[in-house]
Amino acid sequence: MKNFAFSPSTLTVKAGEKITVVNEDSTAHTVTATEGTAFDTGSISGGKSGTFTAPSKAGSYAFVCTFHPNMKGTLIVR
Repeated sequence: MKNFAFSPSTLTVKAGEKITVVNEDSTAHTVTATEGTAFDTGSISGGKSGTFTAPSKAGSYAFVCTFHPNMKGTLIVR
């Protein structure tokens, strides 16, 4: 997360893989699945990192920052 954007905005991972995200902005962000409760990092303060586990079911999962809904991305689970 940098400059109020996810980079990369699309990420392909294996089912059940642990994913660490780094917030390079000065304000808090989240990585939150837009549908259901597939994953949610909770608030990650500026300059900190957070970890979540990819869903165990293959598919495409849209996500946003709940604080900044213009920040959008897609997690592809294979």
